[in-house]
Amino acid sequence: MVDDAPVPGPVPREVAPGPGPWDADVVLSDGGTMHVRPIRPDDGERLAAFHARQSPESIYFRYFSPRPRLSAADIDRLTAVDGIDRMAFVGLINDEMVGVARYDRYPARSEAEVAFFTDDRHAGRGMATVLLEYLAASARDVGITGFTAQVLPTNRRMLGVFRQVGFEVTSRFSDGVIEVEFPIEPTEEAMEAMAERARRAEARSVARILNPRSVAVIGASRRADSLGQAVFRRLLVGELDGALYPVNPEADVVASVRAHPSILDVPDDIDLAVVVVPADQVPEVVEQCGRKRVQGLVVISAGFAEAGAEGARREAALVEQARRLGIRLIGPNTMGVLNTAPDVRLVATFADVAPRPGRVAVSSQSGTIGAAVLRRLEQLGVGVSSFVATGNKADVSGNDLLQYWEDDDATDVVVLYLESFGNPRNFARIARRVGRRKPIVAVKAGTALASHPDRGVDGLGDGFAGPTRAGSTAGQASERVSDALLAQTGVVRVDTLEQLFDATRVLVDQPLPRGPRVAVLSNFWGPAVLASDACLAAGLELASLAPETEASLRPHLLEGTRVGNPFELTSEAGPRELIVAAQALLADPGVDALLVLHAPSLDGEVSAMATAVGEVGSAGDKPVLASFLGSVQPGDERVGSVPVFVFPEAAALALGRVARYQAWRAGQTGVVPTVEGVDADAARALVDDALARAGDATPVPLALDDAVALLATAGIHPVEQEAVTSVDDAVAAAEAIGWPVALKAGGVDRPSRTEHGGVAVDVFGAEELRGSYARMAEHHGPAMEVALVQTMAPDGVDVRIELLQDPVLGATLGFGPSLGPVAVRRILPLTDADAVGLVGSGPVGDDLAELAPPGREALVDLLLRVSALADAVPEVAELRLAPVIVSDAVASVTDVRVVLAPWATEPPVRRLA
Repeated sequence: MVDDAPVPGPVPREVAPGPGPWDADVVLSDGGTMHVRPIRPDDGERLAAFHARQSPESIYFRYFSPRPRLSAADIDRLTAVDGIDRMAFVGLINDEMVGVARYDRYPARSEAEVAFFTDDRHAGRGMATVLLEYLAASARDVGITGFTAQVLPTNRRMLGVFRQVGFEVTSRFSDGVIEVEFPIEPTEEAMEAMAERARRAEARSVARILNPRSVAVIGASRRADSLGQAVFRRLLVGELDGALYPVNPEADVVASVRAHPSILDVPDDIDLAVVVVPADQVPEVVEQCGRKRVQGLVVISAGFAEAGAEGARREAALVEQARRLGIRLIGPNTMGVLNTAPDVRLVATFADVAPRPGRVAVSSQSGTIGAAVLRRLEQLGVGVSSFVATGNKADVSGNDLLQYWEDDDATDVVVLYLESFGNPRNFARIARRVGRRKPIVAVKAGTALASHPDRGVDGLGDGFAGPTRAGSTAGQASERVSDALLAQTGVVRVDTLEQLFDATRVLVDQPLPRGPRVAVLSNFWGPAVLASDACLAAGLELASLAPETEASLRPHLLEGTRVGNPFELTSEAGPRELIVAAQALLADPGVDALLVLHAPSLDGEVSAMATAVGEVGSAGDKPVLASFLGSVQPGDERVGSVPVFVFPEAAALALGRVARYQAWRAGQTGVVPTVEGVDADAARALVDDALARAGDATPVPLALDDAVALLATAGIHPVEQEAVTSVDDAVAAAEAIGWPVALKAGGVDRPSRTEHGGVAVDVFGAEELRGSYARMAEHHGPAMEVALVQTMAPDGVDVRIELLQDPVLGATLGFGPSLGPVAVRRILPLTDADAVGLVGSGPVGDDLAELAPPGREALVDLLLRVSALADAVPEVAELRLAPVIVSDAVASVTDVRVVLAPWATEPPVRRLA
């Protein structure tokens, strides 16, 4: 590719862009990291050194001529950009330039020529693709609509970059080169391709940590009571399938293994370094790991953000250092990581845990809780595929882990202990996708702290010190919003650790139920009734048995058997009767799951019945759960593949959660639609103007006319109305609008449809309006200084739509009755399926269901328009439409409140948080 696109005049060097929103760390296709930023005038030496390292062939591909070195004029020209007509981005690893991409706009055109040059040593890591993403996003911001490039036919690598990026590329052969052209508008295909590249890269970055072929423990100690000794011995005892090296400058041998003074002294390559040294020594150790080209870090060392402000600064510097060196890290302040795969056997932790291999992946922000979870899963006979204690989540987060486990063939179920969300919007997107393939079970802690942020987190266990710990923030987003996030993404949320184990056991050992219909089989009536009540309370249904099922069973059962649902065997029934009844119930097409209860009356009876239950539960494609009514000893919580519960309530609760998950998974996810009639540019202009006029006085409540104008940019049109300040103006407005009208006190925050509540409805005629105006003015006083005269909306169901920008979760949409609290909340953007689901949910769902389809469809459309507006202008900090009166034909917006606030946005490119 050549660099001959004309540039309009010389570029002043002082306008070269500096650090700002385009500076970012990104994950490359092999899981390593690279820093991306705009080129700067002081990059001359880096650029010259980069150029000198490249092969003659690569230089020829870039410049179409031999150019062993760059001249001073070349360097001046290549490092001078204005960010509009000429722009360049560089990729850096350890402050060394490893790639550069640039565009030069054609004069008087909206296209630009692009050129790329990446380091030969880093070929195949996806650097050019990342730089192209940044270049395209930057160009779009300044009105460039397309890129062109000239590529030699033998430069297959660069041709591949253009084909894979996701844009609609056209090419033609001319004068010995391939001329490539493509628009850079962010099409759905291009955005999906970019997201998929980021997903694969982030998953690979975790795989590098959890699947090492060689591990060094930096800080491995000879002291028996040290963490370094514990970590090293766990790795030894776990029989790591790879090389293991202790690093200790003061020991020749650790646990009978030769030690090395530093990682630089280890003679072999190191994939993973486990760091167990004091916090003030970590930077030097990490720097050495960078020089050694270590691929991943697990930083067990404490003394970072969990230790206060100074520790937080130390942690930020650690992350910056690791990313500068191209390394991702787990921690700091982590208990460690495990991978039980037979070809890995990684036990990099100081905790005394030894989980059996299995199909459950576990992530925990708390090391103490994580260790307890692993021990309990072992007691329950549930095996683990891998485990990560995220600690402070300074770099690798739960989102990264989910993307790794999504494609991990060893993992069927993901278990999360959460104290906070790393990037909530990313979590919502990732968890929704992962949940379609694998269930995610989560217990979310922090309810008490969110309600009482003044209490801090003292006394909550390991690592707590001051207001933050292990990435959690006291008083963050409300638990209702967290609930919405988890529910919307299909996560199986539980309230306690015991419930977490219960749901996990059902998910890992039993097939998913096709529906909520459960049959209850018991040898006593009392427990059967108790279990039936528990099933109904858990959202399940008692299955109606087919007549054929009942008829086929009667000849084979003992006298006194109560055939039905619940199904009562007699107290004398043994394993044979249980098997016959259970098999018949499972064969019934109206049964989705079976709950077997057995109350033992004789010693030794449980064992025989347990064997029978195990036989039944291992043979079919419907879930079977069992409870032996208090007669469950440690180690007996599972018979065959059937989970056994002490009491039926726990079994019913777990089954209910699993059934809801299956219903979510079987439902439609929908898509975020392109809503017709939404003018994002007009909305942006209106919001920018309002914020500029307000200056520093934020937040900014919009006047009614401005609020209505903003809604109009999204195709939302409230009922016809006029603001008035006198009774005569009110009468004139009503005459213009047409009778009957509604009269509202403009200063009443949450009006109700009475004069004392701030709204007079069905006002017909001037005399009636004057009377209402006078009474309301007397009652409401200053709240009637500005009143509203509105056309009357058709009768219907009153609902409330509320948009809020949450500082942690981003835009959320609340929906519920007009005068009550928000009943349901969703994270934006909404899919079309989300909007339909909202209309059918909450306390107003039944009322809305009685309306004709056009009215419900109008409400769905309104919800999607609010979502689109939030996406177009995130500066809308609050938007309240209440009441919206939904009739058989329309959804009438009768009251509007909009508040704006500044919102920092990032360029639409992939980056690490």
